[in-house]
Amino acid sequence: MNPLRSPRSRRIAGATAVVCALLATAACGGGSDDESGSGAGFNAAMKGVANKSSKKGGTLKFINKQDFDSLDPQRQYYGFAWDFSRFYARQLITYAPKPGEAANELVPDLATSTGKISDGGKKYTYTLRDGVSWEDGSAITSKDVKYGIERIWAKDVVSGGPSYLRQVLDPKGEYPGPYKDKAKDKLGLKAIETPDDKTIVFNLAKPNGDFEQMLAMPTGSPVKASKDTGAKYTNRPFSSGPYKFTSYSPGKSAALVRNPKWDRKTDPVRAALPDKVTVTFNSNLEAIDKLLIKGDYDVFLSATGMTQSGRTTALKQHKGNVDNIETSFIRYVDMATKVKPFDNIHCRKAVMYGADYKSLQTSRGGPQAGGEIATNMLPKSIKGADDYDPYGVLKRGGRADKAKAKAELKACGKPDGFSANIVARNDQPGEVEAAESLQESLGKVGIKLEVEPIEGASSASITGSPSVMKKRNYGLSMTGWGPDFPTGQGFSQPLIDGRFIEQTGNYNVSETDNPEINGYFDEALKETDPVKAGEIYKKMNHKVADLAVQLPFIYEKNITWRSSRLTNAYTSAAYNGRYDYVSLGVK
Repeated sequence: MNPLRSPRSRRIAGATAVVCALLATAACGGGSDDESGSGAGFNAAMKGVANKSSKKGGTLKFINKQDFDSLDPQRQYYGFAWDFSRFYARQLITYAPKPGEAANELVPDLATSTGKISDGGKKYTYTLRDGVSWEDGSAITSKDVKYGIERIWAKDVVSGGPSYLRQVLDPKGEYPGPYKDKAKDKLGLKAIETPDDKTIVFNLAKPNGDFEQMLAMPTGSPVKASKDTGAKYTNRPFSSGPYKFTSYSPGKSAALVRNPKWDRKTDPVRAALPDKVTVTFNSNLEAIDKLLIKGDYDVFLSATGMTQSGRTTALKQHKGNVDNIETSFIRYVDMATKVKPFDNIHCRKAVMYGADYKSLQTSRGGPQAGGEIATNMLPKSIKGADDYDPYGVLKRGGRADKAKAKAELKACGKPDGFSANIVARNDQPGEVEAAESLQESLGKVGIKLEVEPIEGASSASITGSPSVMKKRNYGLSMTGWGPDFPTGQGFSQPLIDGRFIEQTGNYNVSETDNPEINGYFDEALKETDPVKAGEIYKKMNHKVADLAVQLPFIYEKNITWRSSRLTNAYTSAAYNGRYDYVSLGVK
């Protein structure tokens, strides 16, 4: 055993105990809400709206550990990027600017109403509002919406975003995308009709009850064709929202100012309180926490939690500035089944039994700050979630079952164990620590892990590339995922449906292509009753667990900082517990 590993584990455990003690007035049970610091109060943004205000002005200052995966709405897949895009990108419909679970309500945005559905659930018709305009004052038209959506077909140019709309509108993959479109107006996707500038009609190949959830994603944003710079659009997206970019220096900073052509009367969603919005990137996580506590910045953009030292200081000295956010994220390990020996289910099960879930939980901050131990791959907020635990994780208190791990190693022909590599993002709080925790526990059963830290911004080209995973012999990937929208399809399909495997920007890292699992998605999408659909997703999730292609270990909670000058802060279920960024203001 590596002698450096044991002291690190003790330090984590000690820090977790301190956090639990500091949370004692709330999350750890009982007591009063004794708040220190000058914030609105502990968990104020969890309980309602912290520092409610409609005051305009000032600069809202974000800081983050990593760059955006993209600022191009059609290429975004980071949750914080989706939340941030509400400043400059609109959709036909979007999520309600309301606290908590109420945020999951779909409301009209560019459109006058939610969709008018006909043809047995296959046709959706929308009318655009009067007066909606681009940052140059020109009108946003139905053709702009269609063109923006068409861009996601051009995967060789616009890669990285979700592919739901492609699957629903063109399941056979017949449309080549606007850059290869031979039609004169470059609007050749027949599934979308634009009979006039105010009307847009979507014709689905077959009914899909989640279609409007897909339109609410940034991939549903309009793009003005004359302003489209292809792969370079991420450097300067053209605004349809209340703010426009004045600068963006990748990996360094970004700045937005008010879009004078945006009219509040045409936008019932966006509060647009600050005069300016800035983002600063800093890869030093502990430095970020210190800068937040000092008051130099207002919000940690990723909202993935503070470091151990940051949590301790914030809870002890500034508890009124802290929210212990409950997210819909699951932290888990992907197993690349095309990388040996993880092509063998018994080798994968050896990892499932050899993992110490309790230690993994501790590496993320413990049960109070980090979250409960997860036993399967559906968040509790998704219909179909249950307590399915085929590996008996909770029965064994989260500890490793060495006997069963060694039995599975014998069954996979590796009785003495094997060596493997695990990828972890070094700019994601707790990921490398969690990988090292897994390294320690698996080492005790003969599985020797080498931890390979990578930058989060490069993960799409590493873990998102099946060929790179194989070439570098990366068999395991430490990661996390939250629902794209709150259904089994919205959480699980990109991760586990074989038809979603991509050669770039891939999220089905295990490369699972199981006909039974794929069929469960098809069956659930025909079901209009969400409860009945949930029962189908439950079967799907059980099958995934039985295949041991993913090792979930925590239903995530985060300690999140909220500056004392921040107003209108509330957690949004639609954005996985983050603050609804477009509603924020500053004193």
